[in-house]
Amino acid sequence: MSECSCPAEDISSRLLAWYRDAGRALPWRNTRDPYCIWLSEIMLQQTTVEAVIPYYERFLANFSSVAALAAAPLDSVLDLWAGLGYYSRARNLHKAARMVVEDFCGEFPADLAELQRLPGIGRSTAGAIRSIAFDLPGPILDGNVRRVLCRLHAVTTDPRASATEKQLWQRAESLTSVSRPHDYAQAIMDLGATLCTPRQPRCPLCPLRAHCQAFAQSLQGDIPVRHKKPPVPKRAQVVLLLEDQRGARLVRKRPYDGMLGGLWEFPAAPVEAGETTTAVISRLLATLGVCSAPEPVGVVKHVYSHFALTCTVFRCRVSLLPQVAKEEDRQWVPPTELAALALHGAHQKVLKLVTEKTEKDKM
Repeated sequence: MSECSCPAEDISSRLLAWYRDAGRALPWRNTRDPYCIWLSEIMLQQTTVEAVIPYYERFLANFSSVAALAAAPLDSVLDLWAGLGYYSRARNLHKAARMVVEDFCGEFPADLAELQRLPGIGRSTAGAIRSIAFDLPGPILDGNVRRVLCRLHAVTTDPRASATEKQLWQRAESLTSVSRPHDYAQAIMDLGATLCTPRQPRCPLCPLRAHCQAFAQSLQGDIPVRHKKPPVPKRAQVVLLLEDQRGARLVRKRPYDGMLGGLWEFPAAPVEAGETTTAVISRLLATLGVCSAPEPVGVVKHVYSHFALTCTVFRCRVSLLPQVAKEEDRQWVPPTELAALALHGAHQKVLKLVTEKTEKDKM
């Protein structure tokens, strides 16, 4: 890792001057409320600003304070989170809100170590909350900042390797403004989001161009070092839409302690190696206690962070069978209420597929 030719103070001052004129206008920048800052930072993890804004606004409309969020049922939180992905963030959000109320008397701590005690808050998120909400120095090393620092210092090693990451944290600490940490934190994140982008960085507009080692060596397109991702594992499942005489459909809630915990889905079963779709359907129908001829609807595909899922969808009309929904995690839901249900991503696509087919069949 090469040394930067410009003192940290000068880099920070150039960045802050640029931010004064070019900083983004975002909903969470109109407040210093730690609750709002924390909420936005958690939502922005692994999600784009454009996707987050409507969710952020809905959350504040429903849970105006950390106390309101802590008092809400988890299901209500998951309902509002549905579609934003990475649902462990929503569960941790709820846990952290309760912890703030119970352990910190409803006030967010400003201390980095105490912030990191809260579920879902790591070192970088803690630094962002401390800087933006409390205007106290807190280094940040999220994806945008990591990319800026790698290019600024021409880092040609794996930025996730422990030795390199340690050096990047040192760089982040040395650059963090002591006098204006609130503005600096947002400035360096904005630089990565708007100019120092992953591909085709807008170097001519960058306030740090004159001191960027990657730009000087024409390496900005090669830094940070990109690694080949291993092939995404593929999984398949059969999804069965049971429809009763009223048109209601059967759904079930996933266990809270597993993947996509607390979200709803249609009855489904995995396709095991060497198993036919017919065999899976029979197994699933037997589990539900249903004897009926399924009708093929189509196929949907959905990619999660660590596997790709293919859903083969069937529809099955049955007489009203209360025993099908006798389990606490199952219930019949009218079609008009399904859209508002917190279905996980793959089964939101299943619902869209079935709805479109139903409308087409009516034509």
